Amino acid sequence: MKNPMSVEHAVEAFAGFMVLISVVLTYFVHPGWMWLTVFVGVNLFQQSFTGFCPASFVLKRFFSLKTEAELAA
Repeated sequence: MKNPMSVEHAVEAFAGFMVLISVVLTYFVHPGWMWLTVFVGVNLFQQSFTGFCPASFVLKRFFSLKTEAELAA
């Protein structure tokens, strides 16, 4: 049986991908792309305190991913 990806794991994967992309863009295109890394970091930091993450909203709404709690039920 295939274990579907949860929203929590998808957010972590997306954040990691965005950081890698911003590093590549910073190195090859323009140093200003480093602000994308800052934005991702700040979003992850505030999400740890507030529980709100715009990426999780998008993943739940448009990709129909479920949370860890929903998958466990």
